[in-house]
Amino acid sequence: MTANVTDAAVLEALRSVKDPDLGRDIVALDFVKDLRVCDGNVAFAIELTTPACPVKDQMKAQAEQAVAALPGVRKVSVTMTAKVTASRSLLGGKGLIPGVKNVLAVSSGKGGVGKSTVAVNLACALHRAGARTGILDADVYGPNVPLMLGARGQPEDVVVDGARYLVPLTAHGLQVMSIGVLIPEDQPVIWRGPRLHSAIRTFLFEVQWGDLDYLVVDLPPGTGDAQLSLTQQAHVAGAVIVTTPQTVSVLDVRRAIRMFQDVQVPILGVIENMAYFTPPGSSERIEIFGRGGGKRIEMEFDVPLLGQIPIDPAVRAGGDSGEPIVLSRPDSEAARALIAAAGRIAARISTVNAS
Repeated sequence: MTANVTDAAVLEALRSVKDPDLGRDIVALDFVKDLRVCDGNVAFAIELTTPACPVKDQMKAQAEQAVAALPGVRKVSVTMTAKVTASRSLLGGKGLIPGVKNVLAVSSGKGGVGKSTVAVNLACALHRAGARTGILDADVYGPNVPLMLGARGQPEDVVVDGARYLVPLTAHGLQVMSIGVLIPEDQPVIWRGPRLHSAIRTFLFEVQWGDLDYLVVDLPPGTGDAQLSLTQQAHVAGAVIVTTPQTVSVLDVRRAIRMFQDVQVPILGVIENMAYFTPPGSSERIEIFGRGGGKRIEMEFDVPLLGQIPIDPAVRAGGDSGEPIVLSRPDSEAARALIAAAGRIAARISTVNAS
């Protein structure tokens, strides 16, 4: 006689599957949706807090295994879905951008560490995973994001309820806004604090971003007006700091982390770019810029090292051609490291939102 499989038995079995970032089982987190049991066939969905979850395949396998072990179960069908959680300001609705669930700041303590390259590839990786993603180039003095994404043309403007909005460009599925698409390429931006503050406010609140799970903001290097303008005007879910291994870069990262801590923006972690180089045909890692910079920051500030990105000429070539490496060569070592880092960032945002 075949055992009768019940909804309650399936849910009890699924309590063994835990979200490692949130620290609770998927039943308690209300992740299990659309449970159907019929004649030993069990089907359900697991709705995660981000499509970029780095352990979603592991959780699916655990769920299938747990339910398949129940007496009377003949077949298990699991569908993985996601509904990105929204960051909420402690000050109510202040600083929330209409339609944007999470603002992610990407910053660095100094220039020359590949911050914009990392920001662009993180945005592409989040979109590639299924998240609705936009990128705001807040580096008004050196706006490189349009080039790196191949974003061309000028944004249109529309009037909605009497208010005028810019319509962002679209490139590789991303919503894109930058001062670089509003002025001629050879025109310098010579702005002081008040005008920069006004420009960033325009890019945040006078752009028709639509419904976004993540808005990645590529900030200029350092701890100046742009960083303060962003954090004063918008509720930022968290910041990612880009560094390189050498000591001088690490010193500047400390200042960047202290700045975000002072304005109460969570530090999601550190990405160590240009961590090493592997010559073609070799497995040797040559650490051109030294070693351990990201690890030292991780230990000193108790923030995770989200990834170490190797030096790869294809990263530079992808940026110059408007084809980011996570899209043009997703199986390369550098792309895999960036995709993994994006997943860890998405998981960290979900954890911050849950707390």
